[in-house]
Amino acid sequence: MSFAPVTQGTSKDKDKNMARIAGVDLPEQKRVDIGLTYIFGIGRSNVGQVIKEANVDGAKRVKDLTEEEINKLQKAVEQFKVEGDLKQEIEQNIKRLEEIGSYRGTRHRKGLPSRGQRTRSNARTKRGKRKTVGTVRKEVVTKMGGPSAGPEGGKAQ
Repeated sequence: MSFAPVTQGTSKDKDKNMARIAGVDLPEQKRVDIGLTYIFGIGRSNVGQVIKEANVDGAKRVKDLTEEEINKLQKAVEQFKVEGDLKQEIEQNIKRLEEIGSYRGTRHRKGLPSRGQRTRSNARTKRGKRKTVGTVRKEVVTKMGGPSAGPEGGKAQ
């Protein structure tokens, strides 16, 4: 029986350099302005505000950030509603729309687009895989005893 060799680098060594903001590990190789967009609720437009408030260079790589800069970014991000809080708010808004019976709420409940998109030919993401609905041929109907099966089959007496 042979075992894989034990490596020297442990997960603790990796975590030491990893920047963790709002519960999200930022990718080390990316620039700070791109890495911050990995946080749900922080997009390209918000990143500028966060970086300006934290007074951090956006072109710097995440791995090159100091502890002080990470703390500044953390404080700047705390002013926005991000991750779990934002997801919870969105969920509550949808639930409210469903409860009051609005058109948008009923569309959410049915799993259909709620912003006026057409559903006759598109909306595959919301509606799922196509289900082909075909017609039954005459021979199959007569075999099963359908309405046109003859004098005995298919007549309700």
